[in-house]
Amino acid sequence: MPLTKLQTRPGLVRDTTSYANEGGWYYADKIRFRLGMPESIGGWARLNATPYLGSCTVIFPWATLGGVRYTAVGTDTKFYAEYGSVLSDITPIRSTTAAGDVTFAAVDGSAVITATDTAHAAGVGDYVTFSGAASLGGNITAAVLNAEYEIISVPSAGTYTFTATATASAGDVGAGGAAVVGAYQIAVGLATYVPGIGWGSGSYSGTVWSGGAAGGTQLRLWDASMFGEDLIFCSRGGSLFYWDVTGGLSARAVFVTAMAGASAVPTVVTAMLVTSTRHVVAFGCNAVGGTDIDPLLVRWSDTESAVDWTPTATNTAGGERLYLGSSIITARATRLETLIFTDTALYGMTFLGGALEFGFNLLATPITIASPGAVGIVGGTAYWMGVGKFYVYNGAVATLPCPILNLILKNMNASQAYQVFAAVNEQFSEVSWHYCSGVNTTVDSYVTYNYADDIWYFGTLNRSAWVDAGLIGYPLGADNVNNVLVYHEFGADDNSTDTPAAVNSYIESSDFDLGDGHQFMFITRVLPDVSFAGSNVASPAVTLTLKTRNSAGQAWSSSSNQPSVNTVTRTASNGLFTSPVEETTAQLHVRLRGRQAALRIENNTIGVKWQLGAVRLDVRPDGRR
Repeated sequence: MPLTKLQTRPGLVRDTTSYANEGGWYYADKIRFRLGMPESIGGWARLNATPYLGSCTVIFPWATLGGVRYTAVGTDTKFYAEYGSVLSDITPIRSTTAAGDVTFAAVDGSAVITATDTAHAAGVGDYVTFSGAASLGGNITAAVLNAEYEIISVPSAGTYTFTATATASAGDVGAGGAAVVGAYQIAVGLATYVPGIGWGSGSYSGTVWSGGAAGGTQLRLWDASMFGEDLIFCSRGGSLFYWDVTGGLSARAVFVTAMAGASAVPTVVTAMLVTSTRHVVAFGCNAVGGTDIDPLLVRWSDTESAVDWTPTATNTAGGERLYLGSSIITARATRLETLIFTDTALYGMTFLGGALEFGFNLLATPITIASPGAVGIVGGTAYWMGVGKFYVYNGAVATLPCPILNLILKNMNASQAYQVFAAVNEQFSEVSWHYCSGVNTTVDSYVTYNYADDIWYFGTLNRSAWVDAGLIGYPLGADNVNNVLVYHEFGADDNSTDTPAAVNSYIESSDFDLGDGHQFMFITRVLPDVSFAGSNVASPAVTLTLKTRNSAGQAWSSSSNQPSVNTVTRTASNGLFTSPVEETTAQLHVRLRGRQAALRIENNTIGVKWQLGAVRLDVRPDGRR
């Protein structure tokens, strides 16, 4: 009998049955399509050896005028500047006490220290750094006290506790000296979204909306931009912060409101960016002279200034209030304009110069957007996840047809939609949206749109932030299990820890048959076609599985009394054939019978990358019963 080439379309389809998608692919994880054929995604390698604290929600690389490269890393707990694979804590200090305002009390046999500061205004999980402390008289020495600590409880408005690095002895009875200074970092946020509180709950007063910055009451999201060679950033619902690189990695970021020349700087900001004209733009912020947030107000600073926000006849500072929607969700810069997303509309912000400075055009309404991070920009095109659909904007807004949409909607934890973020991988023409699945409250899954081939696929991956290759050379993701940054498309394996692990990948076809399935198939030979380019082991191999069944509703076996697909065997008589496929494998002999069949290729060993080519089958009709 002549060989039959297995013809498959690129991309996954799940919004129909496997049999109705004959000629396509149905199940997969950690794969992509290139030139129409499926292959495993690249591996990843750890950047920072010491884990960061908290869950990372922003990665922003930039370079100074001298070519020094940094990466900003913002978590719900801290804000770091990475240089040379080392993370330096640059989290801003919100308040510093006068000397002697903090005193300590210890209990013999306990490492828990009680600090008294009548105006600390700190919460559980916040961080404080002490200086000027003296020994309490025993094990709690000055060296123990003069350090950074996380607050573990707040018994009263004037006290809090922390766990010291030593256990108190009977001699620890002092107050720590009369010169103790406490430096309190900005309040931590949350790693998960809490519906019904803070921004997003429907209350837009300055007190509630900005709770994430003052009281840590909501999911901590960050925006970061380069200003000259320095960094300006903000937490959603919080303040603007500035880090001057000339201060070095030991210097912390500061409030822009505290900088020299600060004038009418917004104190509560939903989102921010710096334009190519060197204006700092705040989206959803308080008005000049006000303290309450206006969720539709856009304000910008004077050009070349991060501190001058007061509009005058001699500067370019200004503002504009949008009119559609109830709040600005996010803003993203493209080649030609800045896109502003409210909860119901898309606006374009363009530089005009002159008296108006910026113009605002309504581009589309109604639209939806899943989260502040749900937008991926590729050149002048924006792709984003909405509520129940995907969109694209390239001069006009259109809905992106998605053949796996229902699967994603069923799989996604809608209560954690604000954790959704877009990840662009321009090397492979991909925009992915990472999300929390099922009842999970950490991001563990993704859906990918290949905009060059107009196809979709999906998989599982624990990431909480992403930036595409650029200054770094590789895409950089935040591993939210190990709390490290990882280079992607780097090698073949998962090297996020000291022990390499396999990148478990697989793809499985939809059912295929002869004609319309009037006759049984009898498969006797498989001629695999697999490339192992990029593998780093001597004998790379994948597992190829062929399986048969008699109808779409039947378990995978040649007859009803045979084991299901979960049985792994090399015996050819039960409707399953599983075999390793190595570089030198010429053919695999099998004996399979059924009306329908499916092919699966997978790998769960280290050192292996694979791409499937054109598989051929030796198949003939075998009757109708």
